Amino acid sequence: MKRRQLAIATSIISSCFVFSSKVLAFDSRYCNGLTSADGINTALGCIKVGSGEELVTTILKIAIGLGGGLALALILYGVFIVTTSAGMPDKLKAGSEIITSAVIGLIFILLSLFLVKLIGINILGIPGL
Repeated sequence: MKRRQLAIATSIISSCFVFSSKVLAFDSRYCNGLTSADGINTALGCIKVGSGEELVTTILKIAIGLGGGLALALILYGVFIVTTSAGMPDKLKAGSEIITSAVIGLIFILLSLFLVKLIGINILGIPGL
């Protein structure tokens, strides 16, 4: 069971990279109008590296987006498991645990975003966040 879940998760993540690299493929010397010294083209989009602030901001945006997307994929997978459980208590429990874990992970992502805003911006005044 774990091996099948790992295979499904790996295929979903790898397909995101493959399809996004095809959509975002453009001239490698430019990154959304920036020169190659200001940004790096990746499969996830343009990562600005002009300054440390831009790099941290871009990485945080990408990490939060990937975390939310992964939580959504896990919720959908858990719903699929529950739907196809056919009344078997083991599969029903496993699906509900996946859904619960994904929702808790999504809440952690949102709380971490709130804490970064509260501590990083409002209290410490770190520029660029």
